[in-house]
Amino acid sequence: MKIGHLFPDLLNLYGDLGNIRTLQRRLEWRGLDVSVENYRLSDEIDFSRLDLVVLGGGSDREQQIVCQRLQTIKDDFRAYIEDGGVVLAICGGYQLLGQFYESSRGRIAGLGILEIDTVQHDRRLIGNIVLDSRLIDQPIVGFENHAGRTNIYRHEPLGKVITGYGNDESGGYEGVVYKHVIGTYLHGPLLPKNPKLADWLLQKARQRAGQTGELSPLDDRLEHQANQAMYHRLIK
Repeated sequence: MKIGHLFPDLLNLYGDLGNIRTLQRRLEWRGLDVSVENYRLSDEIDFSRLDLVVLGGGSDREQQIVCQRLQTIKDDFRAYIEDGGVVLAICGGYQLLGQFYESSRGRIAGLGILEIDTVQHDRRLIGNIVLDSRLIDQPIVGFENHAGRTNIYRHEPLGKVITGYGNDESGGYEGVVYKHVIGTYLHGPLLPKNPKLADWLLQKARQRAGQTGELSPLDDRLEHQANQAMYHRLIK
């Protein structure tokens, strides 16, 4: 299986590299072959070779630089997504999938792959967050730190906010799901805290790679205990 990590030198805010490490290890622990391709701005990207793509978070300046590069390949990226490509997009990467991101620096045109948009506010939304998601039978726990307020319109959210802020502070939902794409503000990184969500992405990627059957189970007792400990700490 091939995992593409887009622009990790620019988009690795709040330790999002840990999401790549989690995906890689969970495949290796199952005895499955995996390779990670790290792409810089000047690299050519052949999405047809990739089973899973990770797009991390960055500052407004870095986000603008990356968006300029992505605009040149957005048709290929869109085709990959529409063909069932698996994507995890965190914070800035999540925002870039939409129509635009409006900040104090002006409006950045997004990739227009999703019918969502984001507007920056003065007050940042910071803190731990818990979601209830239809994708997995486990609470999604994480940490959010964002000034953007994202409107996902008719798209499906990643989850209902049990505690925390979410996409726009008042709507009660966080993130977005489109086909096999997950966009979210959850940093920390996200996947070490949520092993079932990591396996949801990996299962979809295996299907794209033409591999049948379910992923073999791992001994995730410690991971599940950590997830539950955070859940019960926040839900009192």
